[in-house]
Parts: sequence; structure tokens; C-alpha cells
Amino acid sequence: MSTTLTQPELESYLWGAAVILRGLVDAGDYKQFVFPLLFYKRLSDVWDEEHALAMQDAGADHPYAVEQANTDFVIPDGAHWKDVRAMAKDVGRALQAALRSIEAANPGRLDGIFGDAQWTNKERVPDVTLKNLLEHFSGQTLSLANVPEDELGNGYEFLIKKFADDSGHTAQEFYTNRTVVHLMVQLLDPQPGERIYDPTCGTGGMLISALAEVKRKGGEHRTIKLFGQERNHMTASIARMNLVLHGVKDSEIARGDTLAAPTFAENDRLRTFDIVVANPPYSIKQWNREAWTTDPWGRNFLGTPPQGRADYAFFQHILKSLDPKTGRCAILFPHGVLFRKEEAELRRKLVEADLVECVLGLGPNLFYNSPMEACVVICRTSKPAERRGKVLLIDAVNEVARERAMSMLKPEHQARIERAYAAFAGDDGFACVATKADIAAQGWSLSIPLYVKRPSKGAATAGDAAPTLAEAWSAWETSGRAFWLEMDGVVDMLDGLVGDELEVARG
Repeated sequence: MSTTLTQPELESYLWGAAVILRGLVDAGDYKQFVFPLLFYKRLSDVWDEEHALAMQDAGADHPYAVEQANTDFVIPDGAHWKDVRAMAKDVGRALQAALRSIEAANPGRLDGIFGDAQWTNKERVPDVTLKNLLEHFSGQTLSLANVPEDELGNGYEFLIKKFADDSGHTAQEFYTNRTVVHLMVQLLDPQPGERIYDPTCGTGGMLISALAEVKRKGGEHRTIKLFGQERNHMTASIARMNLVLHGVKDSEIARGDTLAAPTFAENDRLRTFDIVVANPPYSIKQWNREAWTTDPWGRNFLGTPPQGRADYAFFQHILKSLDPKTGRCAILFPHGVLFRKEEAELRRKLVEADLVECVLGLGPNLFYNSPMEACVVICRTSKPAERRGKVLLIDAVNEVARERAMSMLKPEHQARIERAYAAFAGDDGFACVATKADIAAQGWSLSIPLYVKRPSKGAATAGDAAPTLAEAWSAWETSGRAFWLEMDGVVDMLDGLVGDELEVARG
């Protein structure tokens, strides 16, 4: 096809591949097959595009054209999409051989990028299904002219979201609400030439968003350097494909457990970055607490978190990964990190170190399959003089919209939060600036309702009319919110204790 695809046409085309797999593989496994095929088709079509342009320039000099087409990515003889499409049988074997051949021919950039899908398992994915998938993807030409990088990147993000919707319980770890990610990145204000890192990068959405923010502001986005680590092998591969499809040239996505074996290190020290943006897994219970007590990277400078709560382990890893002069981070956390009693001493050291710049409370239902409220903690290694010794707390619980069973932050919600962050000043019922002494007086709790008091509509004075039922209800909700947030933390803690006991029993 020689015309540019519209975004709806592209999305319909991409989702059509998943429809072919329905009934054969679980929805959570669509990504293992669809993403590698999409990436393979894109590489082949761009290779053809570069080859055709080189043939025009060189007067049909085929060897020269092949050399030019192989400049960005090498596709060896026999490993092109059209070669596999021509196979009548053992399609899975031919496909797997082609993908491995491309990985081997592009060391460093593409090694292992296609993941480990079982292409040769005919019981799971018969030849006829693979043929249908190949024919479906062959229905469009995914060249740069037909589908520019930004458009294909958006289509890729569309698929990630669709797979998150379909995969149920895995959605939260696979996909973070993009309106929240966009807000986090805007608050960090990435600049051209900066190094940006996500230690639990998932499919790379936060890194892509940082790149897009620089691009949106007209900055030289090609000078941005992106780094990420992801524990899940397939998800790490998806992140790498995602970055390539967005046209990112300078990036490195590593596989592995960030807490147990951080990849980005040099001279026996963790590498540092200008920006860290992250949505770490919430309150994981199975992690090596004992090893943390003598962490060789010095990441336990605030202390050792409880076994059932690794949140402050990720937190300290992130803080240790910040550049001492330019470092800033935005981390998405459950509210419990702000007030849980078992982490009070860690929180005291954190506040006394004057690393926390802002605590932002978000509304409920912004995450797949979870009604919980979450918060964003923003830290900076070198605060402006006027912000030192202070923390801005923002209560944005009402800055949320609900549309078609999805919660989101609209542009006006994001704009209000950005204004409050820039002003770094009190705003009745919305924002408060607390000093270290204020926080110490609250037992080092950063629970937002302790500081941001909502105006009471229900208080009546002599001669005033009694409050309406709605006003009284609103006043009760406001006064009780801190209590109920803490109760959520207690339930979370008890759940962790039960989980730990069950693990011991199983062992």
C-alpha cells in the first residue's frame, strides 16, 4: 500500500493480528507473538524502502543498494519477511530461524530483541495461524513514508494499552496510565542532552514520554539518552522494540532484577542520571532483605525496609542513581509509603536529608483493576535555595475525570497541578508548604491530609443556617480521609504479614 495510514486505520490493522490469535493463546500472551511480528515487518519494510532509494541513487547497483539498506539494520539473505512469507510448511521453524539470524547480524542493538515465543510449537500456534498472521501483516506496508515513526509509535502504545485491558491481572505492571506518566514527565522538565533512566521500565512508556516532552517543546530530542532495566524478559524486549519504533537511536534496555543486580554501574559505583522516572512494583514481598543490609552499592543509606515492603528499597536505589548536581526523580507509589509506621525511621532520614521536594496525591481509579489512590513523590538532589528545608504537598484527589469506565487526568487537571508545583506556595484546600519542623511534629508522616486542609462547608456559627446533608457529608469525608488512608495502609501491612506467613508455610 502506498498511501499513509491514518491512526484509526493503523490501530484497526494492528488489533486485527490479535483477533487472529483469539481462542488459541491467552490474551496475556498476545504480546509474545504480535509485537515481534510487527517489529519484523517494520524492519523488512524499512529495509526495502532504503534499498529502493539507494537503487534510484546508484542507477540500479544492487550490491551498493544492499549495503546502504543494511546501514541501520542488517537483514541477512533468506531472513527477510518475504522469505518467510513464501514458506508453505514449517512456517514457525522458518520464522524462528529468520528472527535469530537478524538478531545475530545486529549485535548490541537487536540481540535477543524478538523474545522467546514458541514459534515452532504447532499445537499452540499451527502453521495455518502463522500463515494467517503473516498474510494479515502483509496487507500494509510499514515503511517510514507510509507510517512515520511517531504514528507507528502511537500505534504500538495503542496495542500495549489494548493488551493491558485484555490481560486482566497483569495490566497494572504492564501499563501505567499515560495521563499520569505525562504529568510526571512535565514536572521533571527533561532537557536536550540529559540522561533519563527508569529502573523498572516495563514496556518503556515513561522513557518514550520523556522523549516526547523534549520533542513537544522543540528541543533537540536526538541528544536524549534513555536507559532502562526490566526484570521480565519479554517485557524488556517489548521496551526495546518500542524505543526503536519511536526512532530512538541512543538507548539501552537491560534485563534483570534491579534490586538484586543493577546493570548500570561503572567503577564499582552505580551510574547516575539527570532524571529518573519510575513506577516500581508496589510493596513486593519476595526480595532479598538480608543482602540489602550490606548492599555493595551503598543503597541502604536510609536503612533496611521491612521484608514485606520493598518500596523503600526501590526508593533508595532511585535516589542513589541521581546525579549529585542535576538529579531529579518522580516516582509513582502507593500512599502507604507516606505514613506507614514500619517505615517511619526511613522517612525521617529521607526528610532530614532534604531530598523530597513535592508529594502529590492523585485520585482513585487511575490504575487498571485497582481503585486505590496513588501518589507521586518528586525528589531533587540540589533544591533551589528558596525550597530548601521545605516540602510541597498537593492534594489533587479531585483532579480526575471518568470517561467510558476509564479515569484520567485531563489537560486542565495537569495544568492546575503544574501551576501549584511551579508556585511552591500554599493554596487553601489544594496545596501546602511544610517545613522539616512541621513534618517532625507529625511524627515524620507525609500523609497529605495532615497538611492540606480542605475548607469546611459544614461549619455553622451562631445565627447561621444548619449545614445541608451534602455539606455535612462533605465535611465528614474531609475530616476522615487521613484516617481511612492510614487504615488502607494497615490493611496493606496485614496482607503482607499474611503473605509472608503463607510463603514460609509453603517453604
